[in-house]
Amino acid sequence: MNRTCNVAAQAAQAIALPETANCNDPLDQLNAGIAKIRAQIAAADLDRQASKRKIDPRWFYKAKMALHHLQRERAKILAAMPVTAPRKASLKDAIIAVLRERHDEAGWRTVLGEAHLRLDKEAR
Repeated sequence: MNRTCNVAAQAAQAIALPETANCNDPLDQLNAGIAKIRAQIAAADLDRQASKRKIDPRWFYKAKMALHHLQRERAKILAAMPVTAPRKASLKDAIIAVLRERHDEAGWRTVLGEAHLRLDKEAR
């Protein structure tokens, strides 16, 4: 269980909050650390069930505290991130409403056709 304890301790190292609004890299690191610790706890539990022994309580406490620490850091980053997705969706809806009002049915089909062509072109 020493190896598991060491990996959990490494994952629990503090990750500094970024200065800029781009939080994806630290957030990805935190998510990976959280997943690693959860996997280690699950593996230790499976080992416990197979061997009919108890999990080392010191290791388990350290792993749970590391998990708690990373989850708290993740919550801080998520709270600092701007909430742009709902605003962006609302903006798209408003743009569509304005364009629909300004175009007749044939014009609207032309606009949609151009949009689909651009989308297909970007997908390639």
